[in-house]
Amino acid sequence: MLRAIIAELMAEVTELKASVAMNSRNSSKPPSSDGYAKPAPKSRRTRSGKGPGKQPGDPGRHLAQRDDPDVTLIHSPRHCTGFGNDLADAAVVSMVRRQVFDLPPVALLCTEHQAERRRCGCGTETTATFPTNATAPACYGPALRAYVCYLVTRQHIPIARVAELLRDTYAATVSTGTIVAMVEEGAAMLDEFLAHITTRLQDSNVVHADETGLRVNAALAWVHSVSTTALTLYHLDPKRGTAAMDAMGVLEHLSGVLVHDGWVPYRHYTNVNHALCNAHHLRELDAAAATGTQAWASDMIGLLCDTWQQVCTAKTNGTSGLDAGELNHIRTAYQTIIAAGHHTNPPPAPTGKQGRPKRTKAANLLLRLDTHTSHVLRFATDFAVPFDNNLAERDIRMVKVHQKISGGFRSTQGAQAFLALRSYLSTATKHGVNQLEALQQFFNHNAWIPATTTGPAP
Repeated sequence: MLRAIIAELMAEVTELKASVAMNSRNSSKPPSSDGYAKPAPKSRRTRSGKGPGKQPGDPGRHLAQRDDPDVTLIHSPRHCTGFGNDLADAAVVSMVRRQVFDLPPVALLCTEHQAERRRCGCGTETTATFPTNATAPACYGPALRAYVCYLVTRQHIPIARVAELLRDTYAATVSTGTIVAMVEEGAAMLDEFLAHITTRLQDSNVVHADETGLRVNAALAWVHSVSTTALTLYHLDPKRGTAAMDAMGVLEHLSGVLVHDGWVPYRHYTNVNHALCNAHHLRELDAAAATGTQAWASDMIGLLCDTWQQVCTAKTNGTSGLDAGELNHIRTAYQTIIAAGHHTNPPPAPTGKQGRPKRTKAANLLLRLDTHTSHVLRFATDFAVPFDNNLAERDIRMVKVHQKISGGFRSTQGAQAFLALRSYLSTATKHGVNQLEALQQFFNHNAWIPATTTGPAP
């Protein structure tokens, strides 16, 4: 009995030590939780051997002079620096050029539209049609509306500060309510775009998924993202599980590979091949190895990193996949490490209590790596699958950035409008489209939509 109690207490002490040692580099904790005592930088990338700065042979980047300046000012010397003679009639022997690039004075451009009303010989009076952007006796045009949406949804500037920026820059007294209405108006124009993106994602071969919390109307809501290298779609829902994912309308229609972080509800979808994010695994393995009792964790880190390097080398050489011998060697080494992990973490002794006995984080990680081996090594067997789920994390990070800068949303409608515009801007960025120009397009009733390729989206 004493031995059992000691073993249980030792496991609890190990777990508490591991919990205290957790930070953003060895767990899923955000960097903001590290406080001022941030861990030392650590990278698994190998050194390239290149020095910092511009490399030899690279043309470099600099502010170059233009051949067609907008304004040219001539500066003439008045007196000779040698004897002080007047140079008004002296010959010009050469010219030294310097160019200054600066912002021009800015102000709102007011365009008045006058619709003529003409009377026909029959007595009928007919009025000309106004342009689509002239919706009221006085209104803001598509360029300003696009700029407002850009500041709010791309630069994540709070609404009140956007109003301040417009007042200070353009002398435009736009109220905060009008700014909110502009964002919601822009989102309402994206129904066709969002439907197109949803259909494209359903046909994609490799899809990344992630979710994060968001404060909406003083309560916790969940933002779900589904993305590829060319497409991004966000969905807001009060729930986090499969009901919310089904409401998004993508994952249940997939037939390719779904890359995710291993959260259990994703496994509800049996219509896909699963691939797990190994960046998460490396962080958890780091935490396990730091306890000093899980030697297998360090071995697994080495195997995963070496395998990824092997895959990268094969891709660089134009190889479509690893051969059977290489894959067998990787799987054998993988199972050897897993066996060592089970030896270090034997099954917990029955406690007589209901439910499963409590296991340490290292033991749970080991069980996951053992149970889902094919999902962990999907990147090695299918070169179309990446090593991690960083694509989805980068896409969804901007939602957290917005919340950190501007706070939560006061209404569900405002949050949904923001996410619709974020879907549009993120997708446009992946296609190399200027985000401000893309916003101006749909305010001119011509929303940008990515061209449909002959095959499924990446």
